[in-house]
Amino acid sequence: MIVRDRKDILGTEREVKGDGWTSRRLLLKKDGMGFSFHETIIPAKAELRLWYKNHLEAVYCVAGNGTIEDLASGETHQIHDGVIYALNNNDRHILRGGTEDMRLICAFNPPVTGRETHDSEGSYELIEEE
Repeated sequence: MIVRDRKDILGTEREVKGDGWTSRRLLLKKDGMGFSFHETIIPAKAELRLWYKNHLEAVYCVAGNGTIEDLASGETHQIHDGVIYALNNNDRHILRGGTEDMRLICAFNPPVTGRETHDSEGSYELIEEE
């Protein structure tokens, strides 16, 4: 059984920060669950151009607001508490923070190792455990 408290992750290598995001990696590849599980904070007014070409991601908003724009279709969807979106086709997208910071709960498949940050395409590289 794995039991973790988010407060024990704050300020450790499991809390990864980038330009316009903070990811608290609660479950990683080495935990053996077949997915990774994160709490991600997107500040108000942030704009992230992302393309998880190596991962599928499901995201559930538990606080705040923003939008996600599907770059293939041009559609923009509102995100707020209670909304889930799934990038089931490795979708290129723009995630925009709204008037409040968004708190998102995310699952990645394949799982991340914890060392990943976004590359120039807004993607995570596939990293093998050592």
